[in-house]
Amino acid sequence: MIQKINIIGAGLAGCEAAWQLANRGIKVNLYEIKTIKKNPVQKLDTFAELVCSNSLRSSDIKNAIGTLKKELEMFDSIVIKIAKECEIPGGQSLTVDRENFSKKITDLILKHENINVIYEELDNINLNDINIIATGPLTSKKMQLIISNLIGKSYFYFFDAVAPIVKLDSINMDICFKKNRYDKGYTKDYINCPMNEEQYNQFYQELIKGDTIDLHLKDEENFKVFEGCMPVEVMAKRGYKTLTYGPLKPAGLRNNDGSSNFAVVQLRQDNASDTLYNMVGFQTNLSFNEQKRIFRLIPGLEKAEFIRFGVMHKNNFINAPKLLNSYNQLKKNKNIFFAGQITGVEGYVESVSSAIISAINVYNTIKNKELLTFPKTTVIGALQSYIINTCSENFQPMKANWGIVEKLLINKKIKKEEKKELYSSRSLKDLEEFIFKNFIE
Repeated sequence: MIQKINIIGAGLAGCEAAWQLANRGIKVNLYEIKTIKKNPVQKLDTFAELVCSNSLRSSDIKNAIGTLKKELEMFDSIVIKIAKECEIPGGQSLTVDRENFSKKITDLILKHENINVIYEELDNINLNDINIIATGPLTSKKMQLIISNLIGKSYFYFFDAVAPIVKLDSINMDICFKKNRYDKGYTKDYINCPMNEEQYNQFYQELIKGDTIDLHLKDEENFKVFEGCMPVEVMAKRGYKTLTYGPLKPAGLRNNDGSSNFAVVQLRQDNASDTLYNMVGFQTNLSFNEQKRIFRLIPGLEKAEFIRFGVMHKNNFINAPKLLNSYNQLKKNKNIFFAGQITGVEGYVESVSSAIISAINVYNTIKNKELLTFPKTTVIGALQSYIINTCSENFQPMKANWGIVEKLLINKKIKKEEKKELYSSRSLKDLEEFIFKNFIE
């Protein structure tokens, strides 16, 4: 008799895992609670909601994240497929209309004959069933307790932050200009707000002393911010010019008359109808009133209308090196698998890659086939290897990057871009061979 398969959470990872198993003929129960109660950053009732950025990052295969997308396409990823269908202008990034993206995935999940969606919060996990826990970085308090009881106290958290979104018609285009950095791409996808040093200084001084929201932390040592989503005010306090080497970097963004800027704030299209733009790199924990006051000091945003203010939120993940094996399976209970950002991968695409590893190994478990460790020469395998094999004492989330991929042995000196191309081609070739060798359906 085939065991019952429960997938807990219908975010990116949960939907991907359900899709992978259902398409292989496995019936799954997919549990989701957001229609009953939402976490602080969820706005939609639909699945696979992109609560932070609406960008799945670069599609250039010279970047590890671009290659990872190509790898996921080899498994017929529902997330990558629908993202491409919902793509909106975003330079070299795969940027999507978040509402359309979420709705399309939800429709496909609900229509699949092998997926039974259950809208409820579990009171416990049945250890006799096979479970994939994909509750994400904003796991509910009840589920946190269930997981903590399951894995012990090796469970901890850091904080993540979300950037504001403004209406296009409230942006002063007499001051701002459309341009991609270094004019890359065929279309001008970003709105740029230029700053001279006097304007930057005024903005900076207000930013570093702006009032923030009290997160009511009992243990200040647990206040850990992931570098990739650091609040802009926290980054600013590292130094006067820090922002000009980060999200406000002016390089490659000269004015239309050819003159340079001291700093540039970029806005990226957020929906297909081109009416909303998000502030790139402006994740924040400032109070809503302070966001309105301080961000309106940015040239071109003097009358900005904020559709969504930035918020900071708790971001849960487990100590994967201590708890999981290379199959995303709990070492002390073979019926429990984890998937997505709760494993310590960081990013939308990385979350999907984690779910595919879990789903394939759950399928192999059901079919009494050998469980699979993905090759470290691929991005999907290298990322999995990192979160499983890195030091567990100070484990932090990791994004896809070439630095974690098994080193390429090259006897001659070659250019950096050429080396990236070699890494990418090897990664795709090795994954294709791995899929063929292991008869992955």
